Amino acid sequence: MLNIGGLNEGVVIDHIKAGGAMEIYYYLELEKLDCSVAIIKNARSNKMGKKDIIKIEGPITIDLDVLGVLDENITINIIRDNEIVEKRALKLPEIVTNVIKCKNPRCITSVEQELPHRFKLTDKKNRIYRCMYCEQKFTRRR
Repeated sequence: MLNIGGLNEGVVIDHIKAGGAMEIYYYLELEKLDCSVAIIKNARSNKMGKKDIIKIEGPITIDLDVLGVLDENITINIIRDNEIVEKRALKLPEIVTNVIKCKNPRCITSVEQELPHRFKLTDKKNRIYRCMYCEQKFTRRR
């Protein structure tokens, strides 16, 4: 059993689909943080078979709820004084800003670089988001 030391304070992003940790790492721009980040890939999981886990040491100010766009099965554990003080299950956010980028070359966001990329959840069952400017569909690959 692989054991990565416990966290005194920080965040554990758990139940990431196996192989998905690096996408979340880059998406959250964790490489820019000045703290320890542990990525555990293909950890054994009773529920999922295999899963990835990301442990971030120290207080962070990232909006982790938006990770529901990438994978709504993720759970967020907030750690303080070596204890889990909050356990959050994610759900699909209704509106996301600057989380996913519009791929439509004709979209106003391609021309006006400073415009925020805003997407609205239009089909919860199929996890479909649409650009609020051009209606371009974004579907998460599974």
